[in-house]
Amino acid sequence: MNKETEEKINTLSVLEQNLQQLSAQKRNFQNQIIELESAIEELNISGESFKIIGNIMVKVDKTSLKEELSSKKQIVNVRINSIEKQEKSVKDRAKNLQEEIMSEMDVVDENTKKKGD
Repeated sequence: MNKETEEKINTLSVLEQNLQQLSAQKRNFQNQIIELESAIEELNISGESFKIIGNIMVKVDKTSLKEELSSKKQIVNVRINSIEKQEKSVKDRAKNLQEEIMSEMDVVDENTKKKGD
């Protein structure tokens, strides 16, 4: 195997690690969405609303808290969409690189077989 192919394999490994990191970030944001949706639902059925600021809990206007949570949810959704685009890009790069590596490996195999004949 030549040096260029080895470098491509190393790059592919890095891309796979990037995909794992992106996937973990995406799961984290998806969990945040679930928590925000749960909080918004709870606000709909509760009488009073409170917000934790530092070490204290403060009574707040229900409507403004709902708006704040909805805004956070939108921001997290934007982040998830961004991560999904990054994932697609990295997956495409990894697929193309994998195809190149496999093609180069096939050429090496064919050359090795020809030498053995």
